[in-house]
Amino acid sequence: MFDLTGKTALVTGSGRGLGFEMAKGLAGAGAHVLVNGRDEGNAAAAVTRIQESGGSAEALVFDVAKEEQRLAALASIESAHGRLDILINNVGMRDRRSVDEISADDYQALLQVNLTSAFVLAREAAKLMRRRQWGRIINMSALASALGLIHGPSYASSKGGLEGLTRMLATALGPDGITVNAISPGFFATETNAEMVADQALGEKLHSRTALGRWGAPHEIAGAAVFLASEEAAYVTGQVLTVDGGCEAHF
Repeated sequence: MFDLTGKTALVTGSGRGLGFEMAKGLAGAGAHVLVNGRDEGNAAAAVTRIQESGGSAEALVFDVAKEEQRLAALASIESAHGRLDILINNVGMRDRRSVDEISADDYQALLQVNLTSAFVLAREAAKLMRRRQWGRIINMSALASALGLIHGPSYASSKGGLEGLTRMLATALGPDGITVNAISPGFFATETNAEMVADQALGEKLHSRTALGRWGAPHEIAGAAVFLASEEAAYVTGQVLTVDGGCEAHF
């Protein structure tokens, strides 16, 4: 089960954090993974780690926020591999400023990275997936799309929009054998969350708010991605799989 041998996958923002863990998980299931990031060194290091664990990977460095780079990246995938079977739109910016602090320009800039880039990459990836009448697109949402948080209006808007886009694309691309789903992660102890993890008071609050009473370990996101990318999830589309230790369900 969950065999991805022969599949080619692109995971944006996979040089570290949850993106890396999902890329490693896909490679562990047999896929050839294109590790994306803006920093060539980080991407190369991630590729080495995946290869050392027995997986197949290569770096694909580009900025998802820039239109010409997005299109060039997909064109290079077509030229080098002739296919793209799995796309995980993982890249995401976070702006924790309040409603009164964030400007309209900054609001739009975050949407460009978190939402518009996912649409463009999904649109271009679908062109390659249609050739085989098979494809998996996975968008990374967040609890901010379901829970009201005090800060980050642009972030919450982008993730809510991403879930709407997921359902729309699932409907539009279903006839082509392409499934489109989202993963909504909870609080994971990643490198970018190191300061939050070190905050004892915040940790106690999150633990009390989460059914499992702890932070998520980064590798615990990989299973959800591998499942949704696999043949076993062939009849799952337009859904949001929440991986949060029971945070959203806990009162």
